[in-house]
Amino acid sequence: MSSPEPTSAPRAPHADPEAGSRPESEWRDRLTPAEYHVLREAGTERAYTGEYWDTHTKGSYRCRACGAELFTSREKFDSHCGWPSFWAPLADDAVVYLHDRKFGMDRVEVRCANCNSHLGHVFEGEGYETPTDQRYCINSISLTLVPDGE
Repeated sequence: MSSPEPTSAPRAPHADPEAGSRPESEWRDRLTPAEYHVLREAGTERAYTGEYWDTHTKGSYRCRACGAELFTSREKFDSHCGWPSFWAPLADDAVVYLHDRKFGMDRVEVRCANCNSHLGHVFEGEGYETPTDQRYCINSISLTLVPDGE
């Protein structure tokens, strides 16, 4: 899996076109302190506390910061890890990847391609029976679920 630096990606449907150039002071005003910590400071919500870790509602998952469509319920699966898990993003250009070596770990961070907000991490080779053998472990607080038909 490649880990490209964040780039100016094509604008995703429903995404805020100004999000990529928004100053951090404006993000602080727009997001709650908990949202800001996860989305802009690459924090992590506690396992089993987010609103979507066990949700089975059909729909699309959008970036809570900018509204870009990132994942759908079709790729969501029960990993029992305490966070929403997906086996693939909605589109290859919906997210970007960064090598994350914080806390003595070697991981791949997942960020929104539209606004560069932290979403979570992607892991491979864990043995889940998914088409990609990947688990996108995403913070609920990074997402907004839009049910089908809305």
